[in-house]
Amino acid sequence: MKSNRLTAREIKHLINLCRRDEFKMKFPTRESIVNALKSLGKLRIKVSHGSIMTFSALLLILLVAFTIRIFPLRWEIQTGALHLSEFDPYYQFSLTSYMVKNGLLSPYWPTQWVDTQRWYPGGINMGMSYPALPMTAASLYMVITALGVNIDLMSFCALFPAIMGTLACLVIYFLGKDIGGTSTGLLVSLFLALSPSYIQRTSLGFFDDETIGIFALLLFAFLFLRAIETERPVGSSVKYSIGSGLALAYFISGWGAAYYPIALTALFVFLLILLKRYTSRLLLSYSLTFGLGLFIAINVPYISPAYLTAFVILPVAGVFVLLCTCEILRTLTSAKSKVLFVALLLALLIGGFAVLWQLGYMRTIAGKFFSVINPLAREESPLIESVAEHRISAWGSIYYELGIGIVFFVVGFYFLLKNLNNRNLFMLLFGITSLYFASSMVRLLVLLAPAFAILASVGIMGVLKPFVALLKEPPKIVTKRKFGLEHVGKEFSGVAIILIFIILMTNFAFSPQSGGIPKVYSQVYAPVTITAGSLPIVPNQPVQEWLDMLDWLKSNVGYLPIEEKVVCSWWDYGYWLTMLGNVTSLADNATINGTQIENVGFTFMANETQAVEMLKRYNAKYILVFTTLAVGQQNNQYYASWAGYGDEGKWMWMARISGKAKDRFIQEGILDELSAWTNETTFGNYTDNKWAWNDVGTNSTIYKLMLYGKQRWCTVNNAVAVNEQGKAESSVELLYFKEAYIAGLNLSPSDAQSKYGNLVPLVCLYEIKYPD
Repeated sequence: MKSNRLTAREIKHLINLCRRDEFKMKFPTRESIVNALKSLGKLRIKVSHGSIMTFSALLLILLVAFTIRIFPLRWEIQTGALHLSEFDPYYQFSLTSYMVKNGLLSPYWPTQWVDTQRWYPGGINMGMSYPALPMTAASLYMVITALGVNIDLMSFCALFPAIMGTLACLVIYFLGKDIGGTSTGLLVSLFLALSPSYIQRTSLGFFDDETIGIFALLLFAFLFLRAIETERPVGSSVKYSIGSGLALAYFISGWGAAYYPIALTALFVFLLILLKRYTSRLLLSYSLTFGLGLFIAINVPYISPAYLTAFVILPVAGVFVLLCTCEILRTLTSAKSKVLFVALLLALLIGGFAVLWQLGYMRTIAGKFFSVINPLAREESPLIESVAEHRISAWGSIYYELGIGIVFFVVGFYFLLKNLNNRNLFMLLFGITSLYFASSMVRLLVLLAPAFAILASVGIMGVLKPFVALLKEPPKIVTKRKFGLEHVGKEFSGVAIILIFIILMTNFAFSPQSGGIPKVYSQVYAPVTITAGSLPIVPNQPVQEWLDMLDWLKSNVGYLPIEEKVVCSWWDYGYWLTMLGNVTSLADNATINGTQIENVGFTFMANETQAVEMLKRYNAKYILVFTTLAVGQQNNQYYASWAGYGDEGKWMWMARISGKAKDRFIQEGILDELSAWTNETTFGNYTDNKWAWNDVGTNSTIYKLMLYGKQRWCTVNNAVAVNEQGKAESSVELLYFKEAYIAGLNLSPSDAQSKYGNLVPLVCLYEIKYPD
């Protein structure tokens, strides 16, 4: 066998090889290092100065958008926890919490979740809820907690709206850029970031449908308008169509207002057909967008195929048929064939519509949505009218929303009409329709916010364009002319630009409507509703009364079984009582059961004997009222009168809503014709523009419960209770109700003056003593 060891000759040969110059390690010279670094520098991405400025400006706008939306943190930090704002966000939070604990589909599958702690005893079917918002929040929360981020769910849900509001400002930048270039995009993004109504709906804690709704609407519009561009390759249009279809499906599964972009787009495409702007690309994009969007939507929990039979969805199918007709007519050559085809198509459409209508497959528009189209219809429903955000917008509130920018908003219409391409036509329709719906309902001012941002920006850039062009002109030698106009100097352009800048500064930075302080500051620099104690004030520290009451309920009652902790209150406070107080409520802001709300209204407006009979139906253990007092001082004596921010300002709606059920109450035998009422006039009338209670009113349950709390506070704090006429209130005795806990009882008059602007919030809880 041959040995593997090296011989002496081989070892010597290897040593000689290693001594050669070729095998010596060569260290790089200074010159070679410099050359290498220079070649590496050539690999850097070349970014223009303009791109850097644009990116920086956009980043600054997004930072401002997010920062101003989390201003309420100032008060939340003092409470030691983040709370949601208003009332409806607690509904969304309950769904999100349930999904985090039991799975994303748990409220819908395998069985729908019925929450019996609300709307007791029947409960509320939470499986009949739009899933997009809670699913999005629950998914993101599970992801960030899996990554090790330590945050509780309510805090995350409180921050979520600010994040989505900032993302919407990013999306509208690209939409504005497509309309009028980079400058327009930046201005649009800035206007949306500073829009009062949009800030209100995306600020800290406002965890509701609009949070994702406006974002999805803008994303849908951006992608769909790109999809129909004929200059794009077919593959690009298909991608944008799929994207717009997904955005539409997300919108439909997240907000009932999805009818709006659907109808708006159908109207837009219909006008394109009338204007003879049909293209095969339009048919392709429209078909993919609505086909994919509606297909996904009807397979989402709660949204079913029945959605396709809604009256608003019909125009989508009608426009699709028209698009197909246009495509077919392009292939027909003879006029006779075209006429016959159109006549046959019309006959089929009308016949098909009639058959579907007769068979009952066509669903009419729901009451709340119909009241938006026809504002006069809501007069027939006190329940809808009692919700502040469902009322008709006053022109003053619209002007406060738009400010001096309304001038540029109108000018924007002119510039869009002047260059009426497809994208501008869509924005024109968006502006007109959103303005109408915002005028019809206060809540829909948020729908006007992006339309206003776009049109006002187009108007401003259209006005500035000639002045900016003049400033960019190279210097010219001006010769004297005997006749003719002189050349306009650059100074004139500079003055015009500065003037517009001052107008905008007046609107946003030093708004006269908000006392000379920035409108944005006055809109957002306030605590969330519950931390403000449901008072319209901006205190230096949290208002503790509601938080104290909910903590008391959670500690003293919350541990009991559902049927043993039923609390009757007006529906405004139902979410707080259930989510934060862990007690059982009879009604809340979901307003799903009009009959039960009528019964609750009856309980408060009836006398104690009648009220107890109604409460017995629900086996209620407690009844709660919220009242506010205005404190005054004269000759070292404190006086307390009604302030109007609690149930003393809401009882009229209790009377009107329960009054609609007068005949039912009479038939049930709990009222007779003499004691029945239809509205508030049974309980008193106005005298010298001040409400005066009569004997029926002073005997009502709501009056006695509020007055008892008022007199208890006056007794503890050595004050005098006075009525609306300034006279001392008579004493009150409760027959079937016993004081359980009154939050705010120990708030002294001096503290009320220094902390709450002379207001005293009282949350009064009474235990029900049923007669034997």
